[in-house]
Amino acid sequence: MADDKKNGTVTRIKTGSFERRLSLTKAGLFASTRMAGHVAANVFTSKDKRLERRKDMLSKQAEFLVKELGKLKGSVVKIGQVMALYGEHFLPTEVTEALHTLEDQTTALEWPAIEKVLRLELGDKTLDELVIQQQSIGAASLGQVHRARRKSDGKEICLKIQYPGVADAVDSDLNAVAQLLKLAKLVSFTRDFDEWLEEVRAMMHREVDYTLEAETTRRFGEMLQDDDRFIVPEILLEYSTPHVMATSYEPGLTVSNEQVLTLPQARRNKLAVGALELFLKELFIWKEIQTDPNFGNYRIRLADDEHADDRIVLLDFGAVQKYPDAFIDPVCDMIYASYTRDLKRVIAGGIKLHFMHDDWPEKVLEEFGGVCMAVLEPLAERDIEVPDYALNDQGEYRWQQSDLPTRIAKRAAMSAISRYFKIPPKEFVFLNRKLVGVYTFISVLGAEFNGRDILKPYLKRFENQ
Repeated sequence: MADDKKNGTVTRIKTGSFERRLSLTKAGLFASTRMAGHVAANVFTSKDKRLERRKDMLSKQAEFLVKELGKLKGSVVKIGQVMALYGEHFLPTEVTEALHTLEDQTTALEWPAIEKVLRLELGDKTLDELVIQQQSIGAASLGQVHRARRKSDGKEICLKIQYPGVADAVDSDLNAVAQLLKLAKLVSFTRDFDEWLEEVRAMMHREVDYTLEAETTRRFGEMLQDDDRFIVPEILLEYSTPHVMATSYEPGLTVSNEQVLTLPQARRNKLAVGALELFLKELFIWKEIQTDPNFGNYRIRLADDEHADDRIVLLDFGAVQKYPDAFIDPVCDMIYASYTRDLKRVIAGGIKLHFMHDDWPEKVLEEFGGVCMAVLEPLAERDIEVPDYALNDQGEYRWQQSDLPTRIAKRAAMSAISRYFKIPPKEFVFLNRKLVGVYTFISVLGAEFNGRDILKPYLKRFENQ
């Protein structure tokens, strides 16, 4: 977006590929020169000193990268955020930490520019059927959302409007960011990195394909139509185009809202169980997973006179990924093996998925398998060892207090796994992020329940394999 702000908005977005590519190339050359000077200046220093200074230089380079990406906004910002979420196995820690500070472009585009997009996409006649609030109710790096009302029947609508030129800039922006990383000496261009980069590219193209998102939203709505625990917005095709997506307006509270967090334990548990079961359906049955863990994609609709139970509103299906049986089935089999404490089967699954390799030392394979089984702690039988503080007086798992992610990370760091386990399959990178998101969602709710009976029905087809 342009920097000429007026009343908290901006007038236009700079999406010219040449202009953006030139800016990033200049930044990359500057960073490359600075890194070269750093290397030359430290040729004769001690190894420890060189490592210390290199770490400091990486931090400075990463901060410089974030500053340059932030200037261009648009899809560049989204690319940076995706890399922050999914790049921990491919990028230096200093880079991912800096990218996490890259704030989304929340400054909205001014109404005249948005109205121009709407008239171009929908036409004057269709647009005149709506009364649209000129102030957006949400703005991000790729587009913004406006609330509207249909004149004929008063139906409340949301219009998700993509910024002009964003879709066309995805490839050039991603290539330019990758080149900047290379010039700044922040990443090594290996085959694994290239494959991951192509996965990011595919994800970005899905994010800007509103036709695909509308169809995915409609499909999830059908799959969940008989489950009263969830609300999926209705797609209004008459107001939707490749760059505009119209849905029913679905109000709700954020997951971290005080009204949600102070609900009785039983109600919070029920919401959390719903979130877990949704993930298990995505994984075991649909093989189609919403991989973006952003809490902004969810709302909580509290119980009212019409509905006796609280419900989860699912708002965004732009990051849904379909997984082939060749990947999902071994993953599910590993979950079954972890549930039944079958270490050899866990290891076999890990080797099949290329998490592990059969030429690793047996001790490393067993430890890796043990870490995999530990991830299932909240869903396992209670004959496994669980810290006392992770259980309440009734023996129910306390998701928030269990500190499971930290314990697993510590266990992995203290073992020899890190010397062997480098880069997981690209599919697992996104699946793992979803798993962390589900765990965090349940933890934020402060839920206390055992998941073994919830998981068990999904494992039946693996019993005799």
